[in-house]
Amino acid sequence: MASLAQQFAGLRMKSPPLSTSKLPSSSPTWKPPRHTTTTTTHRPRGRPIASAYGVPPVLNSETRERLRLKQLFEDVYEQCRTDPMYGVPFTFEDFDTALENFDFNAEIGTKVKGTVLSTGAYGAVVDIGGKSSAYLPLQEACLYKLKHVEEAGLVRGLTDEFFIIGDDYYDDDSVVLSSRRIQYELAWERCRQLQAEDVVVKGMILGANKGGVETRVEGLIGFIPFSQISSQSAAEELLKKEIPLKFVEVDEEQDKLVLSNRKAVADSQAQLGIGSVTIGTVQTLKPYGAFIDIGGLTGLLHVSQISHDRVSDIATVLQPGDTLKVMILSHDRERGRVSLSTKKLEPTPGDMIRNPTLVFEKAEEMAQTFRQRIAQAEAMARADMLRFQPESGLTLSSDGIFGRFAADLPTEGLDLSVIAPAEEP
Repeated sequence: MASLAQQFAGLRMKSPPLSTSKLPSSSPTWKPPRHTTTTTTHRPRGRPIASAYGVPPVLNSETRERLRLKQLFEDVYEQCRTDPMYGVPFTFEDFDTALENFDFNAEIGTKVKGTVLSTGAYGAVVDIGGKSSAYLPLQEACLYKLKHVEEAGLVRGLTDEFFIIGDDYYDDDSVVLSSRRIQYELAWERCRQLQAEDVVVKGMILGANKGGVETRVEGLIGFIPFSQISSQSAAEELLKKEIPLKFVEVDEEQDKLVLSNRKAVADSQAQLGIGSVTIGTVQTLKPYGAFIDIGGLTGLLHVSQISHDRVSDIATVLQPGDTLKVMILSHDRERGRVSLSTKKLEPTPGDMIRNPTLVFEKAEEMAQTFRQRIAQAEAMARADMLRFQPESGLTLSSDGIFGRFAADLPTEGLDLSVIAPAEEP
């Protein structure tokens, strides 16, 4: 036992003492962990606790990327805080100069492009690129009366052209817009085009005054004189009815739009050539003749064209509502007037007075006979002209009696009412 104690004592004497000067200065001083009453968190197995002893943890690639982005954000934030204009190619002075040079024309009477921002029961708010939004009232949304601007197609997000009609709507720099004014100009342009093309349009009768009736065409209010209405109906009977019309006068500067129903009806009856037979209805009687409705077109059957025999009182031969067949003697398309005859359809003179039913039955046959007589008269006249004036250049061709001069004849044809029937051989 004594020898063992001596041996251990010798070992302690041989071992060199520990010196703190030989430890690396960068090595952290170890301190035992403090014992607290906090509940110990159980760590997963296999993960060493390194940070607890001052050793930095091992970072994976995802964590390193997150830290890099965080550092980048902090750098950018600091840059924006200390130097907000860094990297901007222009200065505040340049921006102010650009705004001053921007010429926004918001004068009354000009047209601008705008985008509808919102709509309501009383109008729409429109962005036209100004300092403040513009306003479009409901009554300026369309030529027709509406209950909401969306009925005129003005919906949110729509970009369209508008007309500036006022300013300071909200006691600021806002302006008042109109779509109605744009449509108004387009409507007049459309009416001028339809007049140039001689097109038949439809118009509803809205009201009447002493001189005629009012209608609406292409959104514009037009006037139809009573003299240009083919029907003999009273103005009250035409209200809310749609009738065919043609343009007579289109004057935007004078705000004058005049139309004719007679011209439109005459155009629709263009197939009624001179000498043709059609069925008509007696509308009214006058001392000088009877007005006959021939499919929407009103013609005059003069008292001298009723019968070969003299008619002293038209009411003894015709009554309003009677149906009869008449021949077209002349057709003035410009004035919308048609001259008729039943005298040319009588098999024997006076049949229209004594036997009108026979005239009705033989109308087509007598019309054909009448046309043959006219053709014979033309042929005889042509032969006489060739015999006395061979140098005139007229020939017996299908061009008719007037030969090369046929192009100078009126387009509505000749008035056959002045041509006497040929004598029976």
